[in-house]
This record gives sequence, structure tokens and C-alpha cells, in this order.
Amino acid sequence: MAVTTLKRKARRNRQRQVTRVIKIKQLNAKPVIKNVDVEELKKDFSK
Repeated sequence: MAVTTLKRKARRNRQRQVTRVIKIKQLNAKPVIKNVDVEELKKDFSK
């Protein structure tokens, strides 16, 4: 019995897999924590 490969479907599935992995990586990524001067911020808000 001959088996035909669904090339288009395989490509679509691979693309879905890649986008899923990218989304998961973006969700797990942490933003860069910068040194913030809290007192300076408080002064700005009091104005």
C-alpha cells in the first residue's frame, strides 16, 4: 500500500508548533529590571 504525505498540512503543523514555542518563550521572558529611584518618583507625583 502506498502512503501519500500531506506536505501542506505538515508545513502548517510545523508552523503552528513554532509559533506556539515562540509565544511560550515570550510569556516566560522577564523584563529588564532597571534601577529606579523611588524617592525621585515620589517627588514627581507630589507636584
